Amino acid sequence: MSASILDIPVKKITGEVTTLGEFKSHVLLVVNVASKCGLTPQYEGLEKIYEQYKGQGLVVAGFPANDFKAQEPGTNEEILSFCTTNFGVKFPLFDKVPVVGPEKHPLYAALIAAQPKAISLSAVPFREKLKGYGIEGNAEPEILWNFEKFLVSRGGDVVKRFAPDTQPDAPELVAAIKAELAKD
Repeated sequence: MSASILDIPVKKITGEVTTLGEFKSHVLLVVNVASKCGLTPQYEGLEKIYEQYKGQGLVVAGFPANDFKAQEPGTNEEILSFCTTNFGVKFPLFDKVPVVGPEKHPLYAALIAAQPKAISLSAVPFREKLKGYGIEGNAEPEILWNFEKFLVSRGGDVVKRFAPDTQPDAPELVAAIKAELAKD
């Protein structure tokens, strides 16, 4: 499974075909992102954690997705402009992809298969928060919402998955990232 995650073809937001194998020997934090979501301010925290730990081998990989209430309606060019202008994003962004349903990108199918359950750090699980807004989230193991986070080891193993409302600077997420960065 691990080699397949690094070998699955993806496109950079600028259109070039690549794979996450480009970041082999790095720790990856793969996040499905959206520009018009209540969680969009997480871009700032994701950029901060990327800047703080990139020298140790962390790469945040953002995959825009329009699967949740059409909260990522823009083109790749519009998304890139939004992220750089509003949040100073320098971490790698990729092509907008579906992360749920029958058209789900193969990368997300592999991530979900490797970690079918997200860790929730909130006293009130995010699924319950969505219900409070009248939104019935996807059943596990599907991605629940924007900004779900997958932590991938230097060897390409998906080691943890965090709920969408997990802040990028949450102590548990930072500890997991540091633990992976400490491994050779």
